[in-house]
Amino acid sequence: MNKKKSILESNVLYTIIAILVGFVIGAVFLLIAGISPAVAYGKLIDSVFSKPKYLIWTLTYASPLIFTGLSVAFSFRTGVFNIGAEGQFVVGSLAACVLGILLDLPPVIHAIVCIAAAAAAGCIWSLIVGILKVKRGIHEVLSFIMFNWIAFYLSNYVVNIPAIHKGSGEATKDVLESARILFPESLRSFLDCSAANWGIILAVAAGIVMWVIIEKTTLGYRLKAVGYNSHGALYGGINANKSILTALGISGALAGLGGAVQILGMSGRLSQFAAQEQYGFQGITVALIGSSSPIGCIFAGIFYGAMKYGGSKLSIIKAPSEVVDIIMGCVILFIAVSQVFRILLKNLTKKKEVS
Repeated sequence: MNKKKSILESNVLYTIIAILVGFVIGAVFLLIAGISPAVAYGKLIDSVFSKPKYLIWTLTYASPLIFTGLSVAFSFRTGVFNIGAEGQFVVGSLAACVLGILLDLPPVIHAIVCIAAAAAAGCIWSLIVGILKVKRGIHEVLSFIMFNWIAFYLSNYVVNIPAIHKGSGEATKDVLESARILFPESLRSFLDCSAANWGIILAVAAGIVMWVIIEKTTLGYRLKAVGYNSHGALYGGINANKSILTALGISGALAGLGGAVQILGMSGRLSQFAAQEQYGFQGITVALIGSSSPIGCIFAGIFYGAMKYGGSKLSIIKAPSEVVDIIMGCVILFIAVSQVFRILLKNLTKKKEVS
């Protein structure tokens, strides 16, 4: 009985249900578009699992998503809604790119400096909003939305600075090889993936560290206490304002690290934005699918990375890649209303027990 009850209350069960419903609704839209869902989903799966190099590309796509997912999840667990992961991701990628171009340091050291700068940039960007919340009472959602756009235009401005700009096109110069976090060339050739990098290792390590902090340390206990009930935490002697700033600082650093991994690992340069890159907003999706658990975010990020990479191949069968966005949107919708699933399943269980 207790085992059945724990299954019905498990977040994993309702996440799986939401994913299945998302695919069913995606199939409906594919049918409306005159495309066979079996063919489209078959191509999606084939594009991820049919060759080892596809799995490596999936992990490469997943790395920055895991970081932004961890960023949002960490803030969720501590009672703050970090909708500003997009801006923190952008300033992190900007810091990593600029230092990757301008500094001339030995390999490894150069990459570490760029990664540290990206984390610091994301942290500071988030802390500014935290200070506005703590000192002036300005709601963080409003501030984060503004700061996302400030980061957007700041990045486009820096991209066009002569010392940074490539000279042709709408992108920066390539970061120096010493700043890249790519696997050794022999390993990349063996894996048949030119962008294979250490980002996934860093992302998994970050997820484990965040889990330890949240679940096994007094810092995590204080932050969660403030998230559950800030007034109760204050009564218990916990400085709520300090905890909020700490949570936002760590959250911003994680998003900044995601930007560094994207620049130093995959793209190698920063392009002028025509629209928001969406990594921060996709991080919200990852956090929700992962139930705001750091370990859950690792698996959710890999799932989203597989959807993004596999979805990019749907054009081969003339299926719209936007179907991935439809599926992920439906997944989030049904996770948001998962309480309805809980009530329905509990009621069905009670009826069976009575009968």
